[in-house]
Amino acid sequence: MAMPATLIPGLRSPYETVGGIVHFGRMLDKIRLNVAGQLPGPWAEVMGIVGGFDSRCCHFLGIHYSDLKTEVLKGGDDEQILAWATAHGRRPDEEDIEVWNGFMRKLGWRDAVAQRVRFRLEESGFPPDAAETMFDFIDMDEGRPKRAV
Repeated sequence: MAMPATLIPGLRSPYETVGGIVHFGRMLDKIRLNVAGQLPGPWAEVMGIVGGFDSRCCHFLGIHYSDLKTEVLKGGDDEQILAWATAHGRRPDEEDIEVWNGFMRKLGWRDAVAQRVRFRLEESGFPPDAAETMFDFIDMDEGRPKRAV
């Protein structure tokens, strides 16, 4: 039997976009929730770690996670922070964003992350075939309905 969903009010799905970019808004949510004391400790410990989604997103934008975090804590809405990121890093074009989104949405499906998806499913008590990607696992683990392809 699956464990109860990890519900964190104010934390978006990784599928949701800011400026067309998946995960960016979720990363901002985690920074804001952490400073407000609303992010569980284990989550806070891995924010921005190398190889994680936050780090990958910052790398895609050509910025450092620590600089993004500093900017988020100054205030501003998502679009303002994305504008800051693209002004201080790189401004991906539509094709770059399409490739990024496709890569991130499929991470865990028949790649090196697949083992991590299986581990997380088992750890959470879900059937081994309940999710094929990390984004799908995250949404399921956080109690969101499965998205149509």
